[in-house]
Amino acid sequence: MLCMKCGANAEKGLTTYVEDFGSCLVIVRNVPCYKCSECDEVIYTGDVVEKLEEIIDNAKKMMQEISVVDFSKVA
Repeated sequence: MLCMKCGANAEKGLTTYVEDFGSCLVIVRNVPCYKCSECDEVIYTGDVVEKLEEIIDNAKKMMQEISVVDFSKVA
């Protein structure tokens, strides 16, 4: 896959996704992605984005101050 930002090669990898809602912080670890070898841009596939949205929605419903979720265990 090519990076949409700089055009370099993006390799499969894992990343940590963080969403700050002010009253709550959601951290999702081990999220599958493509990482650019040149500019470190992170690219998610459509299915990963859908699953991230689901994980974030569920974490917001619990309204904990901080939620840490392992993507590989809930996907």
